[in-house]
Amino acid sequence: MLTCLRIRHFAIIDELEVGLEPGLNVLTGETGAGKSILVEALGLVLGARGRPDLVRSGCESAEVEALVDLDAELAGRLEAIGLAPEGEAGELIIRRVVQANGRTRAYADGRLVTASQLAGLAAGIADISSQHEHHSLADPSRHLGYLDAFGRLGDESARVAAAHGALRHATEALADLESRAGGDRKDLLRFQVQEIDDLAPTDGEIGDLEAERERLRHAERLARAAGGAEDEISSRDGSVCESLARVASELREVGKIDGRLLPFANQVAEAQAQLEDAARELGIYASSITVDGERLGEVEERLDRLKRLVRKYGGSIASVLEHLDQSREELDELERFEERRSDLRNEAAVALDEARSAALELSEKRHAAAEHLGRGISAELSSLGMGEACVLVEVARLEDRAGELSVEGARLTANGIDRAEFLIAPNRGEQARPLRRIASGGELSRSMLAIKRVIAGLRPAGLYVFDEVDAGVGGAVAEVIGRKLRDVARHHQVLCITHLPQIAVYADAHLRIRKDVVGDRTVSFVERLEGKERLDEVARMLGGLRVTAKTRAAAAEMIRSATPAS
Repeated sequence: MLTCLRIRHFAIIDELEVGLEPGLNVLTGETGAGKSILVEALGLVLGARGRPDLVRSGCESAEVEALVDLDAELAGRLEAIGLAPEGEAGELIIRRVVQANGRTRAYADGRLVTASQLAGLAAGIADISSQHEHHSLADPSRHLGYLDAFGRLGDESARVAAAHGALRHATEALADLESRAGGDRKDLLRFQVQEIDDLAPTDGEIGDLEAERERLRHAERLARAAGGAEDEISSRDGSVCESLARVASELREVGKIDGRLLPFANQVAEAQAQLEDAARELGIYASSITVDGERLGEVEERLDRLKRLVRKYGGSIASVLEHLDQSREELDELERFEERRSDLRNEAAVALDEARSAALELSEKRHAAAEHLGRGISAELSSLGMGEACVLVEVARLEDRAGELSVEGARLTANGIDRAEFLIAPNRGEQARPLRRIASGGELSRSMLAIKRVIAGLRPAGLYVFDEVDAGVGGAVAEVIGRKLRDVARHHQVLCITHLPQIAVYADAHLRIRKDVVGDRTVSFVERLEGKERLDEVARMLGGLRVTAKTRAAAAEMIRSATPAS
């Protein structure tokens, strides 16, 4: 749900903040006050193309911010683009900036995101229905999903997807096996396995050998240093240990006079004992060191072979050993080529049978659901003043493509063998055409409203925006539109821009946009209407600029009639 939209330096809007409520939000105002500009600003922050002419005259940039409730689905899309949710729990701020030179920047929770990341993040936040804006229900790539949801075909779709995945895995594994079986692949694998086995490397061996090589290279120096240290500490006359023994003895004698010196005598004696232990170990170390040129040569030769092996098969011995395991496994598979090929062919045949059965069953149910969905949308359009309009949900087979999986001459995908598209004939005798090609903004908005009424519980978007939904209608039809918008708002947050009081009276939140001249600039404002202010606005919409007692009374009656009984 969108809770707040903040706009700065956008077209005629200097600075504007619009708070939206759950349910039906209605935006009214005089022509030219900036109602459609507000919708355009919303489209911008959700990924529409930025243009230099959107920046308010005299300003360096335009900025639009949207505060959105962060539900689990949106949080998942945020994590998918590498951005963990931050800030106040449960909320996300999306910001879009357009500079006067046309360059744009997008931010999610204050962090820069790319245009593609913004599009992925904003998908499903709002569905904008107007003559000039993109809306998901006019996108044919989404129609199949709506049809499956309407027909409650989730289990059937999942079965097709699973069968398609199994078939693709088997066919790809078979093709890979057959490609590797040709040529010299087996000979190469045998050579590599033998080469690694002959050397028999162990993990961590290079480090151990490098340490041994250093000891062998500096054997004389190491022995001399250790032996000299042992001699200085305890072996020669006047050694450190001999001196410490004398000091400890003297401290014990004078400690008989002042007992406070006895602890120091003990500390010196302990130091002497520790040094004697160290000297003994140094002597053992010195006697163990031997100058062995032959062993040094062996170590250097093995290190050289190991490092060449690492350079050839990976960055470490662990990588070499991993390559050895993989090569043995692949070699074993190729040695059993006929058996493995037969297994994969059987696996692919079973998967193909399952995919064929699942896809054909799903396709049949889609055709049945399409007929019901088309009739339901057509009935809705009839009550919306488009009684002659007829909607068809066209379900057709996907065109087969060379090199791709197919069933019954149709291309098989994870979604089955079908494509779907909403077609509409707005008037009797006209040929049904794709929904996205309808020219009339009013017809398009009412078509969107009808579709959304039929699939209202499927939740394809959090916020539905209707602009020009009342174009070319009035009276009873407008009242029906208002009721249907209220019905949609039971499942979704809705923002409707309207000139008709018959629609405005159904609002859960009534907003009015107006423009004033401040200094030498035109500025737009949005205000929430309650009580008398709302009554006056509905009366204005009924009677024009001249509001009378009769129009107020009529407005009051309309509001009472539209208010649900408590």
